[in-house]
Amino acid sequence: MILHELIDYETLRVIWWLLIGVLLIAFAATDGFDLGVGTLLPFVARTDTERRVAINTIGPVWEGNQVWLILGGGAIFAAWPPLYAVSFSGFYLAMFAILFALILRPVGFKYRSKRESPRWRSNWDWALFIGGFVPSLIFGVAVGNVLQGVPFRFDPADMRIFYEGTFFGLLNPYALLCGLLSVAMLVMHGASWLVLKASGPVAERARSYGSIAAVAVIALFALGGIFLALGVHGFSITSEVTPAGPSNPLLKTASHDGSWLANYATHPWMMIAPILGFLGAAAALICMRAKLEVTTLLFSKLSIFGIISTVGLSMFPFILPSSLDPNSSLTVWDASSSHLTLFIMLVVSAIFLPIIFAYTAWVYKVLWGKVDEQTVNDKSGHAY
Repeated sequence: MILHELIDYETLRVIWWLLIGVLLIAFAATDGFDLGVGTLLPFVARTDTERRVAINTIGPVWEGNQVWLILGGGAIFAAWPPLYAVSFSGFYLAMFAILFALILRPVGFKYRSKRESPRWRSNWDWALFIGGFVPSLIFGVAVGNVLQGVPFRFDPADMRIFYEGTFFGLLNPYALLCGLLSVAMLVMHGASWLVLKASGPVAERARSYGSIAAVAVIALFALGGIFLALGVHGFSITSEVTPAGPSNPLLKTASHDGSWLANYATHPWMMIAPILGFLGAAAALICMRAKLEVTTLLFSKLSIFGIISTVGLSMFPFILPSSLDPNSSLTVWDASSSHLTLFIMLVVSAIFLPIIFAYTAWVYKVLWGKVDEQTVNDKSGHAY
């Protein structure tokens, strides 16, 4: 038996669908609080010293947290080439806006304290706000558009991809609702991090804003579900499903008259995902008000896990539906790389992912402890 045949093609496809979900959740759970802190920066910190406290809670870890974004992009490129091609070309301007905002972050961290000028530092503080708010919003808007279907199609003759949407077409009401949910979720997470890592007025204001964000998460998540049930049509496969078939989306037929809630009727156990999304946010709110710092952050992560898992489970087996031509929709069963490619990548991931998790855990252990005004005012030069 050839080595890669130890795991069948269908199973490998499901494993890589799960791994992409793990990478997205890991990014939201780690770099998510960096984005949340950046979004909260102008509001939780009112003096230069307070803003340095907030910045220094994420300063030592934000670069490592972005590893999950890079891994996610690389995994999509290697495991799901059509998904990479459609999303990175169709969402080109949105991706550019995200990258521009993310580039502002390292520049803001490094240049903010180079001059004593209040105006200079204020400008870089707003750059850090943009670097947190814009990606948080656009990531959610992208998810909202994926749930509604993306206007692309394949040419049957040569499998060329045609995207027929516009940038402003992405800014529709449901997508903006998902964008606001994303912002609220990451602001809640950023506030949970500040409550744990900061001290004094910064932590107290973060507790207040985080409580508001947690309520907003619950309300917006519920509203998003109501829209899915009543106003947003899902997709369904209407032909025979071949889980181990060739990677050609046009070999199936699909409909845009389905429901994204159908999976929950077929597999009731999936309801645990949205339940965790609600319970995590509610528990984070309670713990935040009770000043339970570590559990606040853990429940915030649980809410993120539940919300992102809800999207993935609702759509399965679709990963990028097409509103223009439902038959061109990409699914777990017809948009992956080859059997051998998925197997080799799985072996590599099995080696390196535990190393990354172990290193990340070690870094957080070393950097454990609160950041206070005395820390950032220390003349040793180790603070931003």
